[in-house]
Amino acid sequence: MQALASRGPSGSRCRLSPRCLEKLAGYLEQGPAAHGWVEDQVWTAARVATLIGRKFHVSYSVSGATRLMRRLGFSPQVPARRVAERDERAVTVWKEATWAEVKEPGRPAGATSASRTKPGSPVGRPEDAPGAGAE
Repeated sequence: MQALASRGPSGSRCRLSPRCLEKLAGYLEQGPAAHGWVEDQVWTAARVATLIGRKFHVSYSVSGATRLMRRLGFSPQVPARRVAERDERAVTVWKEATWAEVKEPGRPAGATSASRTKPGSPVGRPEDAPGAGAE
């Protein structure tokens, strides 16, 4: 029975003390701008890993920082990658006008079978084709 008892969660232990985890949560609540990331207000896992290295001199991987953030009640954010010169009105006009012309029409509903394993109908096959006489 003693050999079957759990030894607790597997994997490496957290390299930050409970006091450091409290400090990290406080840093995360201050926001990225307070720590030098002024482009946008999102905590990415890479930024958190960098913050941990700067403040606590401990190296964390991006995936490790993600797990640590989730444990503290935060979720890593992925910033939207958009061009600074993006013109939303021009994009909307293009979608409504140009995309409608360029987009190919879908297949007609009755022309094909939805099943990938069921062969097409023998109607319209040449009479000497395989399966033409099967109906």
